[in-house]
Amino acid sequence: MIRLRHTLVAVGTLLLGPALAQSTPSAPVAAPDLQQQVTDIKSVLPKFAIPMREVGDRFQNMYYAAQGGNWALASYMSKYMNGAMTPAKVTKPAEYKTWASFYSGAWQPVEKAINAKDVKAFDKAYKDVVVGCNGCHQAMGYGFIEVTHLKAPADPGINYKKPSNPGDVPA
Repeated sequence: MIRLRHTLVAVGTLLLGPALAQSTPSAPVAAPDLQQQVTDIKSVLPKFAIPMREVGDRFQNMYYAAQGGNWALASYMSKYMNGAMTPAKVTKPAEYKTWASFYSGAWQPVEKAINAKDVKAFDKAYKDVVVGCNGCHQAMGYGFIEVTHLKAPADPGINYKKPSNPGDVPA
């Protein structure tokens, strides 16, 4: 008797389960507001300080790469230094315009020196950029952030003296 009851319950569940599921539709899920989704995504992107920290580390590493003749590493650091600022296009567009102007203007002598593998020109351009960075920080109200030259690279776990050419960096 118990066995028959269990069998009937099992068969009934198998037969009625799908029918019950179809007869009681779930309430429609409201689509989130697109603008709210965009706002939520923007809120988790790095603003300006986090990418700028990466810029600073790459800038310091670049110096040691150029001094060591690892020109591909210097070029790589420059490329990804600029790429690190991409989130700021969305999160801090006014500040990003200042960055973009800097990178396409004042930064170019550094790029040229790297591509020419010219240590002397690199040193001059690097020092000029430090002055320019500090002037920009001052003008934007961040004068308390003063760039200085580190006595050692920000990332000591890289071989800065590995001979390479700027063009060795994959696209």
